Amino acid sequence: QVQLVESGGGLVQAGDSLRLSCAASGRTFSDYVMGWFRQAPGKEREFVAAITWSGGSTYYADSVKGRFTISRDNTKITVYLQMNSLKPEDTAVYYCAAKIGRLSSYRAYNYWGQGTQVTVSS
Repeated sequence: QVQLVESGGGLVQAGDSLRLSCAASGRTFSDYVMGWFRQAPGKEREFVAAITWSGGSTYYADSVKGRFTISRDNTKITVYLQMNSLKPEDTAVYYCAAKIGRLSSYRAYNYWGQGTQVTVSS
């Protein structure tokens, strides 16, 4: 079965950087889209970024464009989210997710990790 395990969260100050990792296992992911989502307290979960495993095409939410970069390492079967210039409003639990589907669609992710907390202090 598919397992997604996030790591790398923590407490940082505004302007700092953080890199999240998502280790994937359980099947071949070459046909998959891997995504990052986040959920802040009292808010709905929102899309952050996505990448196609095979070609490495990427897609970002407007709120993180130019600050966050999603990438993948095929040998380690790991997806990363490099977060720069962090803001207090980036504070949330960040989730890794996987699906077979369109890169630019926020929907139909059917595998999820347990999440990792990112807290950005002002």
